[in-house]
Amino acid sequence: MTSTRIAVIGAGPGGYAAAFFAADRGLDVTLIDPAPNPGGVCLYRGCISSKALLHAASVIAESRHASALGIEFGQPRIDLTKLRGWKDAVVKRLTDGLGQVARQRKVNYLQGTASIVDANTLEVDRLDGTRETVRYDHAILATGSRPARVEGLAPESPCILDSTSALELRDVPRSLLVVGGGYIGLELGTVYATLGSLVTVVEMTSGLLPGADRDLVTPVARRMERLCKAVLVDTRVVRMEEDGSSILVTLDGANVAEPRQSFDKVLMAVGRVPNSTIPGLENTRVTVGPRGFIEVDAQRRTSEPSLFAIGDVVGEPMLAHKASHEARVAVDAAVGGSAVFAPAAIPAVVFTDPELAWCGLTEQQARSEGRQIEVVRFPWAASGRSITLDRTDGVTKLIVDPGSERVLGVGIAGPGAGELIAEGALAIEMGATVRDLKLTIHPHPTLSETVMEAAEVFFGQSTHVYKPRKLPVR
Repeated sequence: MTSTRIAVIGAGPGGYAAAFFAADRGLDVTLIDPAPNPGGVCLYRGCISSKALLHAASVIAESRHASALGIEFGQPRIDLTKLRGWKDAVVKRLTDGLGQVARQRKVNYLQGTASIVDANTLEVDRLDGTRETVRYDHAILATGSRPARVEGLAPESPCILDSTSALELRDVPRSLLVVGGGYIGLELGTVYATLGSLVTVVEMTSGLLPGADRDLVTPVARRMERLCKAVLVDTRVVRMEEDGSSILVTLDGANVAEPRQSFDKVLMAVGRVPNSTIPGLENTRVTVGPRGFIEVDAQRRTSEPSLFAIGDVVGEPMLAHKASHEARVAVDAAVGGSAVFAPAAIPAVVFTDPELAWCGLTEQQARSEGRQIEVVRFPWAASGRSITLDRTDGVTKLIVDPGSERVLGVGIAGPGAGELIAEGALAIEMGATVRDLKLTIHPHPTLSETVMEAAEVFFGQSTHVYKPRKLPVR
């Protein structure tokens, strides 16, 4: 039997952040996960793997785009085995590093699966075949999520992929259907289309990336339409069946010219569901909501006082950085602190080409809530830096409270948007005004200037965009 102050189930970005922070606070910590090292889905088969492949796709896209500048590289030769090995090496470097950091912090890492005996006891079935009992003061459930499935639609077949199997990159199919126009489908669709697959994207709603503002999605949608064989919105997959070594798919939509089409592979990218069916959870007072998320309070404490839950398993947005932030709140609360999870902005990034990022209040959300806002946009066609990159299809927008001039939301579409959005998140968290952004000197020529110039547009004072002044000079 092992006794520990804090037990953490799941070693993803939420779980290992919780374990490391607790260890830094001087607590005895036990971290439990089936993988050989911390990392979770994000590192082993999620965000890190996909971004490694997206970088490779970006290199190919840049080489092709260079012809517009008078530079010819020729057709790239892709060594799939080497590309796969490089992606795996990236993952191994990071997860091995986390294993070393866990040992440096003296975190007790148990490789295995946990089941809950009662509110203060776990049993861990270790991969070496032994079973260990763990007694704890508090436990943090960080079990994450898994790819969603549409029951009865997709047959069991090696031709049907989810985000996990798609990242294994076993081959580059001649034709690929991506079911789902969210961030997972578009990111992986970008990879396979760039590597040579004829990609068709199907989205059942009226537009790609349903949660984002339409003006931000437009540059992404246009580029996806050029990259893919077809992008079909307002379209549903009503049937799939194996047809030899391919999948015969029946589509239903107003713009579908051929309802029955055959694809070598089908990627199901219809979202993720929480891993809340933890063995033995019924032995506690923890409650699970109708969508499968574990219910928690502002400190991430469940209905069982000794148990906390963080990350994908407690609700959307299902983002690694949100889980890591929740981890610190839960640990602080477990030792009697007063921290609560109440962020003003959680940035979201879609790593397509161009990237799309936003934080805080969206225009779509503000309109639906009937909130009074002012929206200002700076088009990247007026940015010197974007013109030097030959990438002028981007936009930077600010959502502003017209009375207080506080920045309520920021959205960016364009190359590097994921790096730029942090300034927006900081501005919202600090309660900055649009005047603060206008008066902050940004380096020239950079894409970060577009944030400053969007703020100048609000006052009708942008150097590079003419907009008559609406507000009096101050």
